Amino acid sequence: MDTTNHSINCREPAGLLGDHVNAFFDDLRQAGYAHGTLRKKFWVLSAFSRWLERNDIVFPHFDESTISSFLARLRNTAHDRIRFERSVMLLFLGYLRRHQIARSAPDRNEPFEADRLLERYGTYLTHDLGLAKNTVLVYIPYIRDYIQGQTLSAGRVAPQVFEATTLRQHLLTRSQGRSGEFVRLMAVALRSFCRFLFLAGLTPTNQADSLPSVRRWRQSTVPSPLPASQQQAILAATNRRTPTGCRDYAILLLLARLGLRAGEIVALTLDDIRWRSAELVIHGKGNVEERVPLLSDVGEALAAYLRNGRAVSSSRHVFLRTWAPHTGLTGPAAIGHIVRKAFARVGFRPPGRGAAHLFRHGLATTLIRQGASMAQIAQVMRHRSEDSTAIYAKVAFEDLRQVAKPWPMVGSA
Repeated sequence: MDTTNHSINCREPAGLLGDHVNAFFDDLRQAGYAHGTLRKKFWVLSAFSRWLERNDIVFPHFDESTISSFLARLRNTAHDRIRFERSVMLLFLGYLRRHQIARSAPDRNEPFEADRLLERYGTYLTHDLGLAKNTVLVYIPYIRDYIQGQTLSAGRVAPQVFEATTLRQHLLTRSQGRSGEFVRLMAVALRSFCRFLFLAGLTPTNQADSLPSVRRWRQSTVPSPLPASQQQAILAATNRRTPTGCRDYAILLLLARLGLRAGEIVALTLDDIRWRSAELVIHGKGNVEERVPLLSDVGEALAAYLRNGRAVSSSRHVFLRTWAPHTGLTGPAAIGHIVRKAFARVGFRPPGRGAAHLFRHGLATTLIRQGASMAQIAQVMRHRSEDSTAIYAKVAFEDLRQVAKPWPMVGSA
């Protein structure tokens, strides 16, 4: 097999797949896939071509069920190989459908079909309520779990999916052994789903009030900041001589110096870097556009990544995936993964979740210990609510000791 040319050629006839294979691999090569990865994918499609001929299957009519039949030959094979071949076949099928070579996926428009119901709920959150993408990503998994638990074999939801008793029982059952925050978010998502069902005309009344809410006490916790010394150690341990290290160092600086949220870093585009005015345009919560100063060390790290670490891509996102396809990062979870790897390099194991947010807490803590006012911290953190900033007053322990009253005891103190 010769892979040095602009197309991958078979040593054997391509069979029913014809020239579609080479065109498909041209697309993958332009997306930045490595030579070794392309070779492995080609072996899968060669096997698929031979399988089609042996089974007399008409090529334009193959779909997901055909792929399942093809993979059945691997019933006693390692799971990793089955997963890899399935991903290759689905990628190829998507290419053929985009170019109208294979028949389109079946149209699913039944009003109570499970996937369609979840899709309509996602549209309601995004377009009707205007929720941020990250918020939608929090709600959807809870509702998907609920709908899947009420789905019949034909892919249609059971009638009781709209009943308050079913919703309440699901909440109580899934709450067993879960954290308070998990249960609170699940309750919020299910109540939102109830409002959607009512507004969509799928239920005669809004059943949100039939679900119990989970109490969360305001200002009941103290932020867990990342000390400045720990931040410096993490930054120093990042290898900036590699493309991945270049990218990760710039991301860590945006977290540490500017206190950006993970989702804001993912959404950052090349057009958001204003080099002449030394500003960054940040797309914050609620689709609010804000500007923050582009500090010198942050600007140098970004410039180094764009020059030496960023892959060639048509994507306008600043930070791209290391491996092909070189597109923007998938979401805030990708930033969390980068931060956890940085923590592991210095042997730091933070308690709980939200690793990326520790940098934000650390910046606010440093500001308040340097004498910054609450108004100044709120401006740097871009808080819209005073309550969001007030929690940082708890970390100024020395100032709090000066105003604290003695604990009441016998004989006073």
